[in-house]
Amino acid sequence: MSLTNPFGDLRVTDPQAMRALAHPVRLAALTFLQRNGPMTATQLSPHVGASPSVTSWHLRHLATFGLVMDAEPGEVPGDGRRRYWKAAARGFSFELVEGDESQTAMRMLTAQLEETARKQADRWWAETEPALDHTWRRLAGLSNTGVRLTAGELEKLQHDIDELLGAYVRRADADIPAGARWVRILRDYLPEAQ
Repeated sequence: MSLTNPFGDLRVTDPQAMRALAHPVRLAALTFLQRNGPMTATQLSPHVGASPSVTSWHLRHLATFGLVMDAEPGEVPGDGRRRYWKAAARGFSFELVEGDESQTAMRMLTAQLEETARKQADRWWAETEPALDHTWRRLAGLSNTGVRLTAGELEKLQHDIDELLGAYVRRADADIPAGARWVRILRDYLPEAQ
């Protein structure tokens, strides 16, 4: 896996790694570590809905694919007796490679990501949106645009959007303006059949 996209995400092409990520506890663990930084399996377990021992097992499984790793001693508090895990990168993307195994794994992971996104959106509408002030409510929402593109144009559009977002994703914490909030941006590219 390599860090080749504008976000500094891991690019996942191994079907086995995609299958590993398709598990809801593993996906939740990786996502939580990406956003919140290093923690132990015990600290992480309430956030992923699994016991500390089950969470630890899932973290070790993710580590076999290089998606999580041990945190360095200077990155975490304590005396070094507890095992702290961290995400290998701030995010991941995945890419279909030739073969049925890759297509099956991609579908599994996509289904899990779509389910997670639906739950995030439902939770946002129920819990977060009602508490937002007018400015943030006005900027939030959904867009559904259809456009006729060639495969090459779609690839360029995806790249251009990634480059634009990448500038915000990669900026240092010191460069983030006061008043900035986490914003979840969900994107689907769904080419229709001829």
